[in-house]
Amino acid sequence: QVHLVESGGGLVQAGGSLRLSCAASGRTFSSYAMGWFRQTPGKEREFVAAIWSGGATYAADSVKGRFTLSRHNDKNTVYLQMSSLKPEDTAVYYCAARFFSGDYYDPTRTYEYEYWGQGTQVTVSS
Repeated sequence: QVHLVESGGGLVQAGGSLRLSCAASGRTFSSYAMGWFRQTPGKEREFVAAIWSGGATYAADSVKGRFTLSRHNDKNTVYLQMSSLKPEDTAVYYCAARFFSGDYYDPTRTYEYEYWGQGTQVTVSS
């Protein structure tokens, strides 16, 4: 069982930055691939970025060059550094985890992840 807690959300002006954190419980954090998704009212949860145990990352086109994903396995934490924020980045951001044994999976799909955090609100004002 993995328990995820996001933090770092808030209100920021367009062009500003925020760093989201996702703290995970458990002693096998390094065995989990992590993902970030976001959701606005009335819309489906949208893939933002994913990171694997070794640090490889993959990001959605909408955030490439602006968002950076990193992880510290010794701290059981994943970070999403968001820069050059736009009003359209406004959403609730969710952290997700999937036990990764080397099998193929689609990191952009919500159903691929076993565990989810409660979400943190990010609001970007124009």
